[in-house]
Amino acid sequence: MYKLAFIIPHFNHSQKLPLLVGELRKFGHEILIIDDGSDKAHKNKLENLGVNVIYRQNNGGKGAALKDGFIYLEQNGFTHALQIDADMQHELSNLHDFIKLSENNPDTLICGAPIYSSDAPRSRLYGRKITNFWVAVNTLNLTIKDAMCGFRVYPIKQTCEILPKCKSNGMDYDIDILYLLFKAGVKFLWLDVNVRYEVGGVSHFKGFKDNLLISKIHAKHFFDLPRFILKRLLRV
Repeated sequence: MYKLAFIIPHFNHSQKLPLLVGELRKFGHEILIIDDGSDKAHKNKLENLGVNVIYRQNNGGKGAALKDGFIYLEQNGFTHALQIDADMQHELSNLHDFIKLSENNPDTLICGAPIYSSDAPRSRLYGRKITNFWVAVNTLNLTIKDAMCGFRVYPIKQTCEILPKCKSNGMDYDIDILYLLFKAGVKFLWLDVNVRYEVGGVSHFKGFKDNLLISKIHAKHFFDLPRFILKRLLRV
């Protein structure tokens, strides 16, 4: 039986959570927030939302928070997790389409293909183009539209099976988990999602550190490319 939960990684970003939770409640699914060691003021706001919250003692990164969330959901009988960022950068107008597509394709990763408005920072756009180039190289596949968008519906069983291979705990997680699911044979489907950047918006993306981590992930999968090619040839 299909059982979906919304999963929201959170670190000191509680300003829009009441609005986000209010929108998600309309769909009648479980809402799980994984707090990644936030300050007390932000934790206090979570207590008043009336949703399930996992509190991590220390800040381990977005990926570490999501891993804990996936494991919790699997242990509690959920089959799918719809990942949404706490800052509400992703428009929710077609959320129903994501859920419906996942219900009709339960073994598939449903991915957001971001549509950026004119307010998107050029550095983010260039960074994504570089990432998508390396993903195409490292997967020998041109159909992966975006590897960084944190708006996805994950099949939990397949995701938890490859979690031990995923060593990424920060902003590199979204890329690494996509690589690993692709190599495990999970199919991807794409839906457009509008992305907006507000003036003065809070971002936890640390330019040098996170870009270095992302570069390491691409390098790891590049050096794994011969083994990936060999496995594909042996399956033919």
